[in-house]
Amino acid sequence: MAVLSAGAAAAGAIGLPQVAFAGPATARSRTGPHPDAYTSPRPEAVADPTELTIAEAAYLLRAGTLRPEALLEAYLARIAAYDDVYQAFNLVLTEQAAAAARSLRRGHYHGPLHGIPLAIKDNYYTAGVPTTANSYVFADFVPPFDATTVAKLTAAGGIVLGKTQMGPLATTRATTPDGVVTTVNAWTPENPSTNPGGSSTGTATAVAGRLATSGIGTQTGGSITAPSNAQNLTGLKPTMGRASLYGIVPLTYSRDHPGPLARDAKDAAIMLAAMAGEDANDPRTQGLPPVPDLVAAATPVYRGSRVRLRWPTRIGVIPGFLSGTSPTAAARRAFLDTLAGVEGVTVVDVTLPEEWDLLTGRFNDVRLPERAEPFVPYLRQDLRLFGVSLTSWLQGALMGADEYVTGQRAKLVLLDRVLNDLFEQCDVVVQTSPVPFDIIGLPELALPIGFSGGLPIGTILGGRPYAEDRLLAVAAAYQALTDWHWRRPSDPVSAAGAGRARAQAAAGVRPRLTAAEAAEQSQ
Repeated sequence: MAVLSAGAAAAGAIGLPQVAFAGPATARSRTGPHPDAYTSPRPEAVADPTELTIAEAAYLLRAGTLRPEALLEAYLARIAAYDDVYQAFNLVLTEQAAAAARSLRRGHYHGPLHGIPLAIKDNYYTAGVPTTANSYVFADFVPPFDATTVAKLTAAGGIVLGKTQMGPLATTRATTPDGVVTTVNAWTPENPSTNPGGSSTGTATAVAGRLATSGIGTQTGGSITAPSNAQNLTGLKPTMGRASLYGIVPLTYSRDHPGPLARDAKDAAIMLAAMAGEDANDPRTQGLPPVPDLVAAATPVYRGSRVRLRWPTRIGVIPGFLSGTSPTAAARRAFLDTLAGVEGVTVVDVTLPEEWDLLTGRFNDVRLPERAEPFVPYLRQDLRLFGVSLTSWLQGALMGADEYVTGQRAKLVLLDRVLNDLFEQCDVVVQTSPVPFDIIGLPELALPIGFSGGLPIGTILGGRPYAEDRLLAVAAAYQALTDWHWRRPSDPVSAAGAGRARAQAAAGVRPRLTAAEAAEQSQ
């Protein structure tokens, strides 16, 4: 099968990736030694460095009681022991990461990300390292430079530990391009049928399974918030343009968002603070409101011993959010009860804008032509290049122009009604699906709120444009009062689990997505 080489991309064989070949990304660290970015570590985290959050590891690394090499070695040992089961990584950069750790020990201190091992979704360009987007199309692609986001994270002292498994071209949960399930949910490592979330599941499993301190993914239709909810993480999808897409293989350019998958709100804030800001190579990042102090926003505020919210905030509850008697409904009620007890929070019922189901349902499919358009030459060349997710690519290529134009108009109507109707009633809104805010590029934060049957329960908060700080403040207050985010999955039974995983893969008995299932999951 034909594949896309770096030369073909540079020549413009695919329109949107060509943008990323305008030249190498430039980056400066925006995260100096912020006073709120360091947290004295818990005793269990001192005993096991892979349990450290970014803020805790930063505390020890800055003090010199933990070396970057030692932190990296702890993660490499877990990867060696367990990633045959998790299948979170498709490439571990052992030597490159070790060299970076040594250079950080000798160089100047960069800030809270100094020496932090990070998992990078495999649609982010990494210089001289394969970037396949887990697809046949990009199977041989080795980019000549880092994506802007990766460049910013490494400029801030982060270490690229490896590239993570993902849904083929970011369309489904992580599978082979032909649909054989790879990455598992870290909470049920020996049951591959448990969905680990959307296409960023390699990063999510790496962070949840303590194979990396934190990581980055992309979201087009839920692939930061969904795996975060599924694996007990705090994931932050920023406002469109808050972080650059330059050097990321596109899925739907007007809906793709880069963002962190982290262990708590503070870590998500540290990550996004490094990632965010203007990029000359991405016009959507230019002329925006300044990036707020995200790390301060994610730091709990107290009046005496009581947690209070940093800003008075109305939290809107949409119709149906608390319906039913399921464990999820009970967790949501407890979540809102906890927040209602925080000084500065007002929980309010909100009504959804007119024609909500129509605007967020039927017209969601108009994302598909934008996905298909740059890949039309490859659809014409060989349909097999698109593997199990072919159906959604064909659907996009065959959609009529009238339906597409109508859908784009509907998107503007939806944005207007969210800003002027929904946010007249509240400042932050709880959500049951990431899709409405994905369509119009508004920020979302996913966080854990409970468990059912041994699996995490999460929820999603949505905010106004460029108000990531408001979302982080709510999450920080909630996490100061609860311990869900501190819970970690048990380790797989290494020898038996790894042997079983290898045997399943060799025998071809791991679950496989059908074309219908892939179309249903397609972002």
